[in-house]
Amino acid sequence: MDRKTYTAELAGLRELRAEITAAEKQVAAARKELDKLTAQRARRVAGLAGYEGAQAAPIAKASGLSVGDVVRIAPLLDPTPAAVRTAKTDDQAATAVPAPVEAPKAEPVAEPAAAVAPALTRPAAVLEQQTPAAPATEVLAEVEGQAVVEQPAPAAPVAAAPAVLTAPVAPVAVGPRELPALPEGPAGARFEAVTTGLVSKRPNFVQQARATVFLDAATGDLAVRDRVVRLDLGARTPGEILDAVLHAAPGTERIYITAGAPWHDGAERYSTLKDAVAAWLNTPSERWTTAVGSGRDKLAGHFVHQRQPVGRYAPAAAPDSAATEIRSMGEWFDPDGADVVTCRQAFTLLWQALRRHWDDAVLMGSPSQTGRDLWSRTIPTTGKWAGGYPVLSEELRGLLHATGGQGRTELILPPRVPEQLPALVEYDRTFAYAKHLWKSPVGAPRRITAAAFAAMTEQEQTKALMSCSHWNVRVTVPQGWNHVGLLPAPVTGDRAWVYPSEPGTTFTTWAGGAEIHLALSNHLMPWKVEILGGLLFEDGKPLDEWGKRLKAAWADLTNLSKLHGDERQRTAAYLASRAVRSVLLFGLGGFAQRPRLVSGTTPVGEALPAGVEILGQAGEVVTWQRQAGFSRDPYAHPEWAAYVWSGARAALLDMKYRQGKEVIGHAGALHAKPGTVVYFGTDGIALTERQPWPYRGEPGDYLLKGRLTGPVEHPTSQEQYLKLRGLGRAELAEKGTDQ
Repeated sequence: MDRKTYTAELAGLRELRAEITAAEKQVAAARKELDKLTAQRARRVAGLAGYEGAQAAPIAKASGLSVGDVVRIAPLLDPTPAAVRTAKTDDQAATAVPAPVEAPKAEPVAEPAAAVAPALTRPAAVLEQQTPAAPATEVLAEVEGQAVVEQPAPAAPVAAAPAVLTAPVAPVAVGPRELPALPEGPAGARFEAVTTGLVSKRPNFVQQARATVFLDAATGDLAVRDRVVRLDLGARTPGEILDAVLHAAPGTERIYITAGAPWHDGAERYSTLKDAVAAWLNTPSERWTTAVGSGRDKLAGHFVHQRQPVGRYAPAAAPDSAATEIRSMGEWFDPDGADVVTCRQAFTLLWQALRRHWDDAVLMGSPSQTGRDLWSRTIPTTGKWAGGYPVLSEELRGLLHATGGQGRTELILPPRVPEQLPALVEYDRTFAYAKHLWKSPVGAPRRITAAAFAAMTEQEQTKALMSCSHWNVRVTVPQGWNHVGLLPAPVTGDRAWVYPSEPGTTFTTWAGGAEIHLALSNHLMPWKVEILGGLLFEDGKPLDEWGKRLKAAWADLTNLSKLHGDERQRTAAYLASRAVRSVLLFGLGGFAQRPRLVSGTTPVGEALPAGVEILGQAGEVVTWQRQAGFSRDPYAHPEWAAYVWSGARAALLDMKYRQGKEVIGHAGALHAKPGTVVYFGTDGIALTERQPWPYRGEPGDYLLKGRLTGPVEHPTSQEQYLKLRGLGRAELAEKGTDQ
């Protein structure tokens, strides 16, 4: 370029700058006018809410807004009953880590009578006696992050309760949340009872397999039986996908989308991802309609979930006929780029591995349904529980639902940890929950009052705390404590539980026997635990056989993923092993039997069913959900889920390595230096330095999963931590591990 050309380009750039400035002014003026009109529309919508007969649906249609937007502007138009909204807000579980929450402070003096549990002291762990580290051949580990509990809506299980588009709620100050206690008198008897006539029985039938195909919605590749065909999916609407798949594979009943996520198409046009998914599920089609189910599933419709939705469709000409489902492969495992043939092969290997341990194993729509069905086929045919396991009373299930927390998710912030981390080292417990299935509570519990606990001998108290139990306690963090919190404290707001660690802090909570015993017997310093009451169950093994078979299937597939000579088969075996993890993880969550969520759709202008919460509007259809309460589910056993979760939370703090009956070492947060623990994530821990924890490839072992060389700026949110975690895993994969 010569000087003349350079000068001319500069002059042209100045002219372009002037044009851009003028255009920016026009855009600003247009935006100002748009804001003015939008505000005027909002005022008119709010004014219409003053009419007694006003309804959100016609106002939404007239204003060009969604029903959810109208409800946000005019909360009076929200058809959701106030009681339902309040219950939903109070019960919402934590799925993210926001800003740090102040731990509950000392409570008023007026407290119920309590019995102080004795400190169960033990000698400090001797780490020098640990077994040698295993060779670095294990490449499989649990991935932190999947929530445990599913809401068993008829359409599909989900990993966490979905967000609800209701009227805005005023911010609630974060503080202690009062948990229910066991009532006195006749009302308390219902908390020591089972539901009459409701028993978990071994099924006398075999599940029917459904014709299943695997579709890559990005490429159009369809794996059906032993062939792959390329489909034209058009605009990738549900109707076009169903037309293409059913033409190529008549009789298909279930379609797993392995890649492409068509339900996210056009998501930028919607305020939330859930709105986009609801709109996609309800895309009008001449040949297909929403399957409304039958019996208890009537009005079930689609299940709206941000990333794992389930669409249930029936031919428009025969809406009561059998449904065809469109589901996400992510319910079972993350395909991580695997093609449809590999995904189908993973399902085949999964079925083969399960069939080696269950003659009648059938893969159902979700891992939760599959896990529960497989468990039901391990119910004993002889012995005390040959007739099945009784289901607890609804009152007791409600208590466990309110007081039995799930996985621990906590980001520990400065000054408890350094502002500049010397490193970020991630450990993950392999197939973690499989380690905690050997013992579980069975039958109706026995209520233990504070007075009854105080009357026990110290040996009896210790035995009670080590048994399958659930305790209402008042806890005080001891003076001089300088490590992480040990017991969950209930709080309001987006988070359900925090873990106080400030010396002198007192709070009232519920916790499982495993956690209470650890608080009293940890090798650092016993905590003060006052027993306010509790529930003592009979120790049983209802999950032991189920867990052993799943662990055996997981081990078979894990070994195959390392040893098979074909790369595709190795990948398929690895994915199948991840699916076994999901079967156990979500099968266990299914036992929790939270209050059921039923979802459905209603055309705009028609009356909504009573008690629904609006999820969103797509075109002429409003999508909603409602709480259906506790069903008479014969497989509802929240006591099992709560006990396993309690044991897993305790193992994040202290896990024993055994050789036979001898304890040869310990791992967990309490065996790291104070101030080095950065993050707890369900079944994993992130620290600032390496730990001498051996890895044997067994369920529950701590696997070195990521290592990010410092200095590292301390993450201030879960999102920031997850980014650093990804960098640490990439660095470890590049440099290798000598664990």
